[in-house]
Amino acid sequence: MANISIRDVHKSYGTENVLKTFSLEIGDGEFVVLVGPSGCGKSTILKIIAGLEPASGGQVYLGDRDVTDSAPGDRDVAMVFQNYALYPHLTVRQNIGFGLKMRGMTAREIERRVIDAARILAVDRYLDRRPKDLSGGQRQRVALGRAIVREPQAFLMDEPLSNLDAKLRVHMRAEIGALHKRIGVTTVYVTHDQTEAMTMADRIVILRDGEIQQIADPDTMFQKPVNLFVAGFIGSPGMNFLRASATEMDGSPAIEILGMKVSCKNRNLGSASKLIAGIRPEHFNVGGGEFSVNLRSTLVESLGSEKYVYFDVGNDLIDRSSDLDEEFSKGLIARIGQQGRLNEGEVIPLSFSLENLYFFDAETEKVIS
Repeated sequence: MANISIRDVHKSYGTENVLKTFSLEIGDGEFVVLVGPSGCGKSTILKIIAGLEPASGGQVYLGDRDVTDSAPGDRDVAMVFQNYALYPHLTVRQNIGFGLKMRGMTAREIERRVIDAARILAVDRYLDRRPKDLSGGQRQRVALGRAIVREPQAFLMDEPLSNLDAKLRVHMRAEIGALHKRIGVTTVYVTHDQTEAMTMADRIVILRDGEIQQIADPDTMFQKPVNLFVAGFIGSPGMNFLRASATEMDGSPAIEILGMKVSCKNRNLGSASKLIAGIRPEHFNVGGGEFSVNLRSTLVESLGSEKYVYFDVGNDLIDRSSDLDEEFSKGLIARIGQQGRLNEGEVIPLSFSLENLYFFDAETEKVIS
């Protein structure tokens, strides 16, 4: 195992700068997840660590070694791809041990490592089967086993669960998390799924357009986003963003939001007059509260234990659907527990608390502490 140090790495294709200056220190045994929308540069940095893509500048260290110009085979890292990339004519045993055979390892040592990895991943019963006789989850475990037997200093995983169905993805998330705790190898994991990032990572790195937006543990990322993009990206459903204006109320700071004034005497609003107020869907309640507003529902999605209720608030809602999730195009969303029947077209009293509001500068999109 080893720490990974990425120092001022950037990547360009001709005049197009796809990865701006990227620096990250990954501790020995740490599980770091790179997350962001498609095209943000997360797979590019993974390939640069693996040596599959040369950096345009900067250095990559694996432990004490500068591996920036080293060939992939000399870096002692194992990569797991979205595609299982198993040899269809080989058995599970042969697939897992193939890389070791190519390295000239003895048959006895190969068999020992294959058996150990297969037991860890619960595929020891399938060692004599071929990939066509396995389920998607079993094939992905075999691909993981092929990486484990190498006993590398680091695992690099590029969206390994995206080909699986939803239920199997949840199961494999738990399996990979448990596997990491068991063997403790430094892991860099790439995904576009923020749920995977939140449930698996020791630290999350959010990228956008080739730049790091924030690096933090999952709880900090959720509770203390540094800007509008991070706030909207983390959380399911995503945070609502509403137009707001700084004003005064009884001589104290206040904001205008959803057609009402909200006193903010104990909150810092910064110096900007135009603000964006953020509130997560789960922080709305039906009925009376600190601040209440009557809104007409346009769509009710029932998930059994809870409902997603959408409201048309016109120009008050900041439309972020262009670079975040399409849910924003449906309108303001409230995540409501079982509160009886809620109908589309019904006027519903929504309430929220000041403590659950986030404030962002409308110009810079940075959070106001």
